[in-house]
Amino acid sequence: MPVYHVTSLTQTQEIAANLASGLSRGAIVAFFGDLGTGKTSFIRALGTALGIDEKSICSPTFQYLNIYNCSTTLYHFDLYRLKTQEEFIEMGFDEFFQTDGIVCIEWAERIQKIVPKKALQIHIEHTQSQTRRIEIKGL
Repeated sequence: MPVYHVTSLTQTQEIAANLASGLSRGAIVAFFGDLGTGKTSFIRALGTALGIDEKSICSPTFQYLNIYNCSTTLYHFDLYRLKTQEEFIEMGFDEFFQTDGIVCIEWAERIQKIVPKKALQIHIEHTQSQTRRIEIKGL
């Protein structure tokens, strides 16, 4: 379980790029953390490392899902506004757990009971001043 203490966006981007290089098709990456901890920034860096234009990656807060095409398809969920995990299932989003792309889920705590066990979990939290703690589980 790697744990990182980062003080800059550049450090977060390096961690995301290293992670991206080891992801294969069908990978699920579940992000946990409070508002403003850097989940979207991490996914943006991960997508950039996969070949997606950095400027096109944004949080899909009002529509739940953005899809980006690159060497593999990146499915970027933001579940901040999701009320229940049943809502996630009713919209058919659980079918994306079987895709051959890479699935990134912000606010995975909203559906924690149905996140596949094979998923990588990335927990990001503010620690002190400008430091963030990033813990990666499941590598």
